[in-house]
Amino acid sequence: MKEVSGGITAAKGFLAAGVHVGVKSSNKTKKDVAIICSKVPAQVGAVFTTNKFAAAPVLWCREVTQNHKAKAIVVNSGNANACTGIEGYKDAEQMAVWTGQALNIPAEQVMVSSTGVIGQRLPMDVIHEGIIKASANLSENGSNAAAEAIMTTDTYKKEIALQYECCGKTITIGGIAKGSGMIHPNMATMLCYITTDANIKDNALQKAVKEAADHSFNMITVDGDTSTNDTMIVLANGEAGNPVITEGKCYEKFTNALTYLAAALAKMMAHDGEGATKLIEVHVGSAPSEKDAVLAAKAVVSSSLVKSAFFGEDANWGRIICAVGYSGAELDPAKVDMWLENEAGKIQLMAKGAGLAFDEKQASAILKERSINVLIELNMGVAEATAWGCDLSYDYVKINADYRT
Repeated sequence: MKEVSGGITAAKGFLAAGVHVGVKSSNKTKKDVAIICSKVPAQVGAVFTTNKFAAAPVLWCREVTQNHKAKAIVVNSGNANACTGIEGYKDAEQMAVWTGQALNIPAEQVMVSSTGVIGQRLPMDVIHEGIIKASANLSENGSNAAAEAIMTTDTYKKEIALQYECCGKTITIGGIAKGSGMIHPNMATMLCYITTDANIKDNALQKAVKEAADHSFNMITVDGDTSTNDTMIVLANGEAGNPVITEGKCYEKFTNALTYLAAALAKMMAHDGEGATKLIEVHVGSAPSEKDAVLAAKAVVSSSLVKSAFFGEDANWGRIICAVGYSGAELDPAKVDMWLENEAGKIQLMAKGAGLAFDEKQASAILKERSINVLIELNMGVAEATAWGCDLSYDYVKINADYRT
């Protein structure tokens, strides 16, 4: 695999656009409506929030996904269209209808997403204007604008693309995402859109999307909140011309590439957590099962006490090991080892379940860095998992205390 430029439009046959129309009236300049489309019908795979108050666009997209075909995605930021009842669902459907009319495709081939404040109706006249404007600006160079248009409290846009070879053909996968707060996906407010020119069977695509989500977006947390709008959509239009991917080595290569790209976007979200000053990566190794490794890793990155300690640059490793202990993972406390590591060095804090004397100055140097790795070995097997998160700062509270204003 190699990373390439182009983001969501790097793959053959995809166009994108992002425009400003003023969905959130208080913002006079921010792009807030995006469209992504394939020149030909594409297979669609997707996973969505498990929050029972799933937003209206999620309900619409679940229906579209059942048909396994889609050609476009329309997204607005600034308003989540969540908890808006039957009228909110009709608004999501209308977004699909207007996009379909603009692109001359059936509304049933349009995926819809919204992100922003919960509980308010969409300003549909403004949304309509945005759809018309975005459809007129679709471009093979539109990834940057689309990535900007889906942002809410994000401080930077998140996009990536990569290529790999399969059966003599070059396959490209590109994606954009948004997410900074209300991040604790359990998919089974983050949005991710991925396009690929791979030729892949519908059930194989859905399986790969679920696997990629489980090893990326389902392994990050910012604040422990699972949004009403969490969505990951993948469109595969087959323009690479490779033999159809169903299973075997071709499926494994595709899934590995998709997972790599999804994990890269997930880490960008954790890095850009609201008010965050640290990116925390927790790797749990030698676990008896992957489930145990996942439980332990996610417990550490989700702990408010651990996150607070990292913000304070305090080597309070007891908080880390406490989270491992209550995670539900199978472990023997007398076997656990733990380290902190980054460019500033590596320091062991625990061996065989007991704390070690360590150099506080070296620990302080490690904790002052922007990225910090926590390495935990359970020494009970061969399974492993990695989770990503961020610290909990004063600014997180400030941002969310006045989110609506």
